[in-house]
Amino acid sequence: MRISEAAAAAGTTAKTLRFYEDIGLLPGIGRTPAGYRDYPQEAVQRAAFVRRSRAAGLTLEQAGALLAVHDGGTRPCSHVRDRLADQLEALDARISELQALRSTLADRLRAAASGPEACDPRQVCSYL
Repeated sequence: MRISEAAAAAGTTAKTLRFYEDIGLLPGIGRTPAGYRDYPQEAVQRAAFVRRSRAAGLTLEQAGALLAVHDGGTRPCSHVRDRLADQLEALDARISELQALRSTLADRLRAAASGPEACDPRQVCSYL
């Protein structure tokens, strides 16, 4: 299938498919006699897997490692589960950090609501 069809089927762009090929996430793609790339269904499935991996917050390197497990003849399901668990743990930690930041900002905003007259003139701004 041509690149535009493959990109649409994988839910990505032609530029992304060429990039994935360049960095080795997709195997070398054959060419038609006219020189057009001819994507097999397996390449489309790999590209869609990478897209879903990215949507789950995994890096291209992590997606490539999972593909390497698959290419080695092993189903990567347990590896995927481990990466997703790691990603969820990191996301939970980030959410906690963001909640703490939100609390700090809300406190600073409440302090700033008293107006500039409450600000210490010897400081740039005592609200920060």
